[in-house]
Amino acid sequence: MAKYLVIVESPAKAKTIKKFLGRSFKVEASMGHVRDLPKSQLGVDIEKDFEPKYITIRGKGELLKKLRKEAKAVDKVYLATDPDREGEAISWHLYHALGLEEEKTSRITFNEITKNTVKNSIKEARKINMNLVDAQQARRVLDRIVGYKISPLLWRKVRKGLSAGRVQSVALRLICDREEEIRNFIPEEYWTIEANFMTSENKNFSAKFYGLKDKKIIIHSKEEVDDILKEIKDKKYIVEEVKKGERIKNPVEPFTTSTLQQEASKYLGFSTQKTMRIAQQLYEGIDLKDEGTVGLITYIRTDSVRISKEAQEQCREYIENVFGEKYINSKKSLYKSKENAQDAHEAIRPSYVNKNPKEIKDSLSKDQYKLYELIWRRFVASQMAPAKYDTFSIKVSAGKYFFTTSGSSLKFDGFLSVYNREEEKETKVGFDIKENEELKLINLKEKQHFTQPPARYTEASLVKTLEENGVGRPSTYAPTITTILARGYVVKENKAICPTELGEIVNDILKKYFEKIVDVDFTAHMEEQLDEVENGDVPWKKIIREFYPDFEETLKIAEKEIGNINLEEVTDIICENCGRNMVVKYGRYGKFLACPGFPECKNTKPLYEEAGVNCPVCGGKVIIRKTKKGKKYYSCENSPKCNFMSWDKPTGEKCPECGSFLVEKGKKQVNIFCSNKECSYKRTSKK
Repeated sequence: MAKYLVIVESPAKAKTIKKFLGRSFKVEASMGHVRDLPKSQLGVDIEKDFEPKYITIRGKGELLKKLRKEAKAVDKVYLATDPDREGEAISWHLYHALGLEEEKTSRITFNEITKNTVKNSIKEARKINMNLVDAQQARRVLDRIVGYKISPLLWRKVRKGLSAGRVQSVALRLICDREEEIRNFIPEEYWTIEANFMTSENKNFSAKFYGLKDKKIIIHSKEEVDDILKEIKDKKYIVEEVKKGERIKNPVEPFTTSTLQQEASKYLGFSTQKTMRIAQQLYEGIDLKDEGTVGLITYIRTDSVRISKEAQEQCREYIENVFGEKYINSKKSLYKSKENAQDAHEAIRPSYVNKNPKEIKDSLSKDQYKLYELIWRRFVASQMAPAKYDTFSIKVSAGKYFFTTSGSSLKFDGFLSVYNREEEKETKVGFDIKENEELKLINLKEKQHFTQPPARYTEASLVKTLEENGVGRPSTYAPTITTILARGYVVKENKAICPTELGEIVNDILKKYFEKIVDVDFTAHMEEQLDEVENGDVPWKKIIREFYPDFEETLKIAEKEIGNINLEEVTDIICENCGRNMVVKYGRYGKFLACPGFPECKNTKPLYEEAGVNCPVCGGKVIIRKTKKGKKYYSCENSPKCNFMSWDKPTGEKCPECGSFLVEKGKKQVNIFCSNKECSYKRTSKK
């Protein structure tokens, strides 16, 4: 009979840990949180110094009953929830929900689920860290007060189903502010001049106009271009300077939560939520052939780039055996975590570096393999030697003006042999150019450009900005983005995140009446205060006491001053049931058309965006629809009577060769081609 009970969050984690502990241990799962604040009410007693009212989560009663029974039957209970604030809080809630005794209860944590780490955690068992618990309680109570006080205000003034939260409101503000920058952006004209030269040995190369010898000149107009061309028209082109050298490119850092989410978004197309879900599976354990359940990576919520000495030595040994000694980095201490990092856990790395992704591919799903390979490659690369490039730069004079060119070629790949995501372009000059050599000018090409507005945020760049500004922590990035998407405050167009009309209305209200809530610096300072609670420097309720009075006063002002906002937009579409003009309403899945005569008339219909062209089959309007998976396509408003459908946008033109309709693809350079696959007609145009 088991003497010890180990409680973890998930069955997968329980299955992995069981392998490492003997028969005297029984491992059970709590299935996540067991107690929380009630959903139906605030759950925080403002009058009694913000005391939280925790209740058992619905559906957990039978599980807790079973765990209580098993806890009474053993000599000791080990609470082995995740090694972070939230995990510490879950252990504390389990302690109270199960009625455990202090002398027979211990807390254990492990950064990776390996035999040595799990067994060592038993030896290093400790009491529950109340500073960590209190930091989590402070975050939970703060978020509950903000959410449950502002959200009902938004329901009354705007519409039901809206919400506001500390971190999500800041993320929404960043997105809306960026959209405003884009709207207000005024493009500025500039020009470039490129010269093509020939050497005395009949070798060609190109260089771009730089300016004066020690001053770069920005060309703003065609008139300035003409003046420069006139000035250099009869000048000799002389090679004034040739520099050759070497450039070192240092290896990448191992992953933190933030950088993992960014790279998975850029290169795998994963949302932050998907990245964290798959990473959790890899951490908790995967069934490998002939090995059983194995935890493949270390804990996934971290802001540290620190690596354990043991893991580093194993990695360096692996690199020497597989790649050779010259690929090992000569420096052992490579990376330093950021100043505001909690540094509670190691960086995200493979638990076993010798488990090459290709060797265990058959045991992983397609997405698990992609993410594990990304993590494995990044970690191995982080311990490898830098890459080395041969570099060159050339200056060519034309009177008082100069043209320059530079480039590089890879001499030693180093860490790039494992992790090369930037796809750096090489510019080579495969011949020697001598200083003072006179060049023959082949031609000069002038080109007009316009400055571009800042890019909209993607999930990757938003996570990066939140982290750089100290807003939120590793565990909050994914749920923050998921929430603002689910609320309809923002939408994703390709990878770009754009605010909706609803999102901008909510953001305007929050900026005007709850400036602190959406202030980046204030929210970052709040995170610092939570860190102080974790360090034991500040009592957790002190943060709430200081925050609440001003917040309560602001709520009263907002309630009085904000009028009801009508989001309904009247359209020229007539309700076929009663003849009224239908209005645009917001539902769970976005905009739709509804009859304003509700409840007498309950007519509703989908609202589709028009493509701006007529159907090539029946002449009706072409509208943009989406599949269940969100893929865009084009069809006729008269569907299903009209069977027109295209994955590519129709142009409204007919093919001059076969008469079929033309479609277009592309953004900056548009490819226009025939929808008839047997027709080869194609042309390009610029938007």
